[in-house]
Amino acid sequence: MRKTAFAICLGLAGLLQAQTFTEQDTLRGSITAERAWWDLNYYHLNIEVDPAEKYINGTNTIRYKVLQPHQVLQVDLQPPLQIEKVMQDGKVLDVEHNGNAHFITLTKPQINGDYNEVIITYSGKPKEAVNAPWDGGFSWKKDNNGKDFIATSCQGLGASVWWPNKDHMYDEVDSMLISVKAPKGLMNVSNGRLRSIDKETNTYHWFVSNPINNYGVNVNIGDYVHFDEIYQGENGALDMDYYVLKDNLEKAKEHFKDAPKMMKAFEHWFGPYPFYEDSFKLVEVPYLGMEHQSSVTYGNQYLKGYLGRDLSRSGWGLKFDFIIIHEAGHEWFANNITYKDAADMWVHEGFTCYSESLFLDYHYGTEAANAYVQGIRKNIRNDRPIIGIYDVNYEGSGDMYYKGSNILHTLRQVVNNDEKWRTILRGLNKEFYHKTVTTAQIETYIAEQMDLNLKPFFDQYLRTVEIPVLEYKIKDNKFMYRYTNTNTDFRLPIRIYVENNPFWIKPGNKWQTKKLKGDLSTLAVDPNFYINSQQVNE
Repeated sequence: MRKTAFAICLGLAGLLQAQTFTEQDTLRGSITAERAWWDLNYYHLNIEVDPAEKYINGTNTIRYKVLQPHQVLQVDLQPPLQIEKVMQDGKVLDVEHNGNAHFITLTKPQINGDYNEVIITYSGKPKEAVNAPWDGGFSWKKDNNGKDFIATSCQGLGASVWWPNKDHMYDEVDSMLISVKAPKGLMNVSNGRLRSIDKETNTYHWFVSNPINNYGVNVNIGDYVHFDEIYQGENGALDMDYYVLKDNLEKAKEHFKDAPKMMKAFEHWFGPYPFYEDSFKLVEVPYLGMEHQSSVTYGNQYLKGYLGRDLSRSGWGLKFDFIIIHEAGHEWFANNITYKDAADMWVHEGFTCYSESLFLDYHYGTEAANAYVQGIRKNIRNDRPIIGIYDVNYEGSGDMYYKGSNILHTLRQVVNNDEKWRTILRGLNKEFYHKTVTTAQIETYIAEQMDLNLKPFFDQYLRTVEIPVLEYKIKDNKFMYRYTNTNTDFRLPIRIYVENNPFWIKPGNKWQTKKLKGDLSTLAVDPNFYINSQQVNE
């Protein structure tokens, strides 16, 4: 039975009502008054890591620009870590603690346009990751030689799980210095470029010259060796650096050949790598991997596919190392274009999941890409909408990956011109270069470039769990068709084939009739469109 838009909205409302939120959710997920008045300019995170005690301590210097006068500043840090002291201009400041949120009372007048700093001293035993990167924190592991192998991961959970910061995605810091004192004999690798090493204390100083989101910041400590290459990219020579455990050096030199192949494909589809100034790195870690900006972490065990599996079951997923391709794809969608609110995480995951098929398209052809994206469709659950709930740090369904990819693949079919589609993808990365965005901005940009009203399309696929059904019947050599299971304004053009000849139709919610040439018993709906189809009888 056909569902009306009203019924679909009621279903979504029921899903939302089932979820309850706390004050802490709001303090984490919203742009509070104590966040809104200041703009991040610079961090200097300076810490010591002690694996024997699973303990860290240090400081974070936060430089900010005053946007409007206010005397209370919110920073975030999750227990069991504790703020020991906050200072501004040499004076110790009062701090009111409310769970993960900490409110600093500033005594110095905050004047519009001024740049000021606070220095936060903190310490403790950070949350230990149970199943990184999904349940993040610090991973305290050992390599095969018994040496410490340590890494951080914190997407969703929040960077405040291991360092004090403005833990909301809307405001990215403009630049950052990361100083990490590592155990003797081990190396720390973080984001950006290595500025210097204090050999006496074994402190590594890494500088990030581009804006960076908070969960993209990372610490990786291990018995690393380094090799590198220069990639001649769209913006010139790009340093590509690789840090792996000593025992894996020869294996990595062969396996990481996927990295320049990735760069070639993604610069073609998405435009120049967004962080030439900070280089590109792959860093081996003791968990699967993560999209840390300019310091992409890798733990796929030097296997093709996803730990040796093809997520698409098409065979094409074993042509590349999933973690290298997927996590590096996030450099464009997550690190260059970053969502403002976790509810819009599909902007990261949908586009990046789709990038896997574009990698295949570039190196193996469009048929390979089509087979892959159709294959991952089997993993879609349609359990709840892709868009989450705003202002409470609440993500939407995990379908943001596979369904998100199929949404974009469907739009590519509608564009029906790969060069124009490529222009749209590159245009997104140029229009929103180093910016935080809402899904509304992404939707509007694509709709304007396609010159179509895509609001019903995005509402259908992002905000409901209902998949359009193309109903059709053949009578007296006439083809009759309509959409069901959609909102009332849904008008997705779709391609069908009769005797392998393509025809375009634009169904709505009411029956339409089209006379087609050829044997209608051969009629087939193009499987590259993410819809269901059903032939009905009178």
